[in-house]
Amino acid sequence: MTSRVPVLLSTSSVFPERTAAAFQLAAALGYDGVEVMVWTDAVSQDAGALRGLSQHYGVPVLSVHAPCLLVTQRVWSPDPWERLRRSAELAETLEAPTVVVHPPFTWQRDYARTFGDGLDAVAGQYPGLRIAVENMYPVRMAGRQFVPYVPGWDPTETGYPAYTLDLSHCAASHTDSLEMADRMGDALAHVHLGDGTGEGRDEHLVPGRGTQPCAELLRSLAGRGFTGSVAVEVSTRGAKSRAVREADLRAALDFARQHLSTPSPVDA
Repeated sequence: MTSRVPVLLSTSSVFPERTAAAFQLAAALGYDGVEVMVWTDAVSQDAGALRGLSQHYGVPVLSVHAPCLLVTQRVWSPDPWERLRRSAELAETLEAPTVVVHPPFTWQRDYARTFGDGLDAVAGQYPGLRIAVENMYPVRMAGRQFVPYVPGWDPTETGYPAYTLDLSHCAASHTDSLEMADRMGDALAHVHLGDGTGEGRDEHLVPGRGTQPCAELLRSLAGRGFTGSVAVEVSTRGAKSRAVREADLRAALDFARQHLSTPSPVDA
């Protein structure tokens, strides 16, 4: 049964398998759609290839994650604005309503200086899209902590028209995802569903296997008037086999469906 809120499979959840495998697994497991993480896999960058996979497996692309990771800084262009514009163009072509983007890195000074205005400009070019800025987390190394994002890892401190709430990132930043959702308010457009233990790194565990209130957050979405989608973004790179990976992705989908179908008041 399809829940009112679409549950998507992020292509990053099948890594180190490639983009095409995510479509195959999404179809086999019964996901409502796919979130395409644009990265070095050429298929993830190609609207025609993605449309072909979507049609072949009967699974729509409902979100596009712009190439914001360290390993994707040269995908399409070294210019982060060009990468974001290409992501918006890809999403529009595939009729995906959401584009996920990270806050600028500290060394992206020009990008950071005009980030808010630039987001508005790109959104103006693609009025059917919500460009949703994702919450990140400070990095802890050798007992020290630093923030690699400008103006910070928490986008609600600046304020943007749309947000992506990442629960694994909440764990890594020692933030309660319900409190983060409250700060995002009506601008909460998209959810990255994962979990974490708060041990200071980004774990992307299957929901329910960490310490974040994943179930409570999902149950609260109806009361928040949420109209976006939930993308399962978990790490299966340590899976010993395809069967183990498939079992984890099935468990994440079952968890999402179970708790999205039992809404509770925001203040419950």
